[in-house]
Amino acid sequence: MVDAYGKPAKLRCDNGSELISAVLSESCEQNGIDLHWIQPGKPTQNAYIERFNGSFQREVLDAYSFANLAQVRQIVDGRLDDYNTKRPHQALGF
Repeated sequence: MVDAYGKPAKLRCDNGSELISAVLSESCEQNGIDLHWIQPGKPTQNAYIERFNGSFQREVLDAYSFANLAQVRQIVDGRLDDYNTKRPHQALGF
């Protein structure tokens, strides 16, 4: 994605354990990307990803019983394609 769109100047992250890592911090530092942490308990400071996470959980994770990792990848790839190319949103002119 960096080749296609360039690197971001900043990443906004919550303080979840999956994002508090030395690897993420080191990678951002090496690539000149500023890490901006939202305040704990303030998910509205990262509303776009909170909305995506909520719809992804309802429409994918809660909707299927996965048999194996290959099935997870197939369903998630289809869902992301739909979300990014067909679902009405501002980037697609609604």
